[in-house]
Amino acid sequence: MAKDYYQLLGVSRDADAGALKKAYRKLALKLHPDRNPDDKQAERRFKEVNQAYDVLKDPEKRAMYDRFGAAAFEGASAGPSAGQRGGGFDFGGFADIFDEMFGEFGGARRGGRNAAQGSDLRYNMTISLEEAFSGKETTVRVPGTERCQTCNGSGAEPGSSPTSCGICKGRGRVRASQGFFTVERTCPTCQGEGSTLDKPCKICHGEGRVQKDKTLQVNIPAGVEEGTRIRLAGEGEAGVRGMPPGDLYIFLSIKDHPFFERGGADLQCTVPITMTTAALGGSIEVPAIDGGRVKVTIPEGTQAGQSFRVRGKGMSVLRSSSRGDLYIAVKVETPVKLSRRQKELLKAFEEASDLKSSSPESHGFFARVKDFLDGLKN
Repeated sequence: MAKDYYQLLGVSRDADAGALKKAYRKLALKLHPDRNPDDKQAERRFKEVNQAYDVLKDPEKRAMYDRFGAAAFEGASAGPSAGQRGGGFDFGGFADIFDEMFGEFGGARRGGRNAAQGSDLRYNMTISLEEAFSGKETTVRVPGTERCQTCNGSGAEPGSSPTSCGICKGRGRVRASQGFFTVERTCPTCQGEGSTLDKPCKICHGEGRVQKDKTLQVNIPAGVEEGTRIRLAGEGEAGVRGMPPGDLYIFLSIKDHPFFERGGADLQCTVPITMTTAALGGSIEVPAIDGGRVKVTIPEGTQAGQSFRVRGKGMSVLRSSSRGDLYIAVKVETPVKLSRRQKELLKAFEEASDLKSSSPESHGFFARVKDFLDGLKN
């Protein structure tokens, strides 16, 4: 008595397609002969499970099975043709599951980019910080290929046309049985094209494309950052025999700036100021990334490393009308090469100063040092 297909898969008779596939996947991977090379029982069960799923996954076959049972398929195959079998049993269902889980079956890649499709190209471009701020339009010259105008990309001599490959029947792939597997490979005759050329084009030699540099207009938006990638669809290598072209990717690099350091949309500029400006206060002017100038007021008693924020004077924000901020970090410069008169004035200043009030940080530090050393003595 034939075994019940639903029992073989371990599902109920009202199981939907998802439940059938899940059950089959689990059993097929468990019982596959490659995982059980010396277990004839596993091989027999694998064949039964495979046959059961091949019937139940097809709505018409399932309806026949539900009405007449396995007798509906006696004397006829429930699965694919013999050319799609391997090792004496049907691989129709297992190929679907294996292909879904791993993206390929028997080493044949599916669903990926066609090998005849044009390759992507990369172009490295270096721009200034000012150009990254304002954006720019520029042209690039790219070496590559384009569609052959003589044959219009077909690869065939004008007046002729490609013919369907007699080996793969236009599929571009051929199948062969290897043990338990049906292996699918690129057709060696047409190289996956599905067609052959009786009279190749004399200009492109049958490729449908020719070598030619091209000049492209590139728009760099304001606010781009280091490593930004710009994609120009269809501007890569031309495809073989009319296949789609690849894309061109422009990778941006930004040159170091003599004044500014960038942190996202913000800029920082370190400005040296004199000791007297830091002590007495004053004002300084610094350049702005937009080409103007920024005036910054320095208050009395400014310390080295103190930073002043200027809102809205930083970098442009990509795809936005807003801007970052500019941070001015001051660096107090100690005077060098003093004249005798300057030294005398500084000594007089020191003698007249109350360090506790005029230099509270240094006074406080050395006071703590004194207390620490006294503590060690005691």
